[in-house]
Amino acid sequence: MNVHDIAFQKGLPANLEAERLTLGAVLVDPECFPMVGGELTPEDFSLESHRRIFQRMHSLAERGDRIDRVALANELMRHSELESAGGLSYLMSLDEGIPQSLNVFGYIGIVKEKATLRKVIFTAQSVMDKAFLGVDQADHILAEAEESFLNIGAARAKNTLATPREIIDEIGLDNFLDPASRIKGVSTGFSKFDELTGGFREGELIIIAARPAMGKTAFALNIASHVCGPRVRKTVAVFSLEMSKESLLTRMICAAARVDQHRFRTGFLNEDERRQLSVAAEDLAESPLYLDDSPGVNMMDIHAKLKRVQATQGLGMVIIDYLQLMQARGSHDSRTQEVSSISRGMKLLSKELRVPIVALSQLSRAPETRPGDHRPQLSDLRESGSIEQDADMVCFLFREEVYKPDREDLKGRAELIISKQRNGPIGKIDLAFLHKFTKFGNLADDFGGGTPPDDYV
Repeated sequence: MNVHDIAFQKGLPANLEAERLTLGAVLVDPECFPMVGGELTPEDFSLESHRRIFQRMHSLAERGDRIDRVALANELMRHSELESAGGLSYLMSLDEGIPQSLNVFGYIGIVKEKATLRKVIFTAQSVMDKAFLGVDQADHILAEAEESFLNIGAARAKNTLATPREIIDEIGLDNFLDPASRIKGVSTGFSKFDELTGGFREGELIIIAARPAMGKTAFALNIASHVCGPRVRKTVAVFSLEMSKESLLTRMICAAARVDQHRFRTGFLNEDERRQLSVAAEDLAESPLYLDDSPGVNMMDIHAKLKRVQATQGLGMVIIDYLQLMQARGSHDSRTQEVSSISRGMKLLSKELRVPIVALSQLSRAPETRPGDHRPQLSDLRESGSIEQDADMVCFLFREEVYKPDREDLKGRAELIISKQRNGPIGKIDLAFLHKFTKFGNLADDFGGGTPPDDYV
């Protein structure tokens, strides 16, 4: 016996009459099935017979066939399901008692309400069972519970259709017509980058990829410092699967204070450097920045944590370092499929939370084996799968001095290559890289091809 049939027998929330009338309404007026099929799923019905009937109605509609008793009975027989669906006599009785004025939305509403209550009960019971049995860590059970209940709520609140009037009213007509308000995203702190992209917009997935030692973590932390700093003052959440939160904070404070990280770590600091570090640490301590270095973090964990931050502090940007170190729940045939699942999850999460998500990514060794020009390409994304497809923007960090350390004219110079931008142009941006501070900066136009000074920002 199906779990839903058992649930009904145990007195869990269900309304068989509303389910029957919903299915019967389709037989009376097949044109209303898109309305029913768009609002309900087979799992919303409490009886297995009703689930089978609804599923076969869906099959007929997908093929473009008219839904009537004969076609429905034939479809059920084709799948050897007619008897388990109650038989021909039950199909004949589905529309009995239906009023001439159909109240389809009313029936659908009752079915959805009861289905939601059952989902809440099943989810709560599942959480209780896992907690009693201790089959997983408490944090994982809590995160899964939070995710499950959030998904139930999101499914109920889903309404993706909007008229132009509703969109303009939500944004405000003045803001919609004002270009400065309409195109402005979250500033990155890099002027040429902001000019080319308009900043990072809500709902976007931005991939920043590079070979090791190019500085992708430093670049992401520079953006984080700017966004949570006094000029922008938006909440930033950074998830690092590679570095500890203490190391991340050290990098950010040294970069902000313009103090050599090596001198800081070895303790050889003068009074000016100590003062600069103290000021930078105090400023960062007051900023809306959250750092997480949990090992083995997955999208479910990140989702739950970000929901809590957004509810209490608001959220301006998310940074994940880096994509290939993440794990996906469930089984996958290959690592490429797993990474693809993760990238898709990031894109969906950015849309749900309405914030930009910046994900760092490793590259394959292809740039190093490429003769002459070592600049990365989209095909170099490691375990790419659907990363390129899911991302709204793909950027590559490149420092040629890594490959040609003897060239003095290349020292302190970096390139940010925008290889994909869904809503804007692609191109290359020159940046300064300050080795001592592990910090990127805007590159002035008046260096004349020379090396930028160490103290330039």
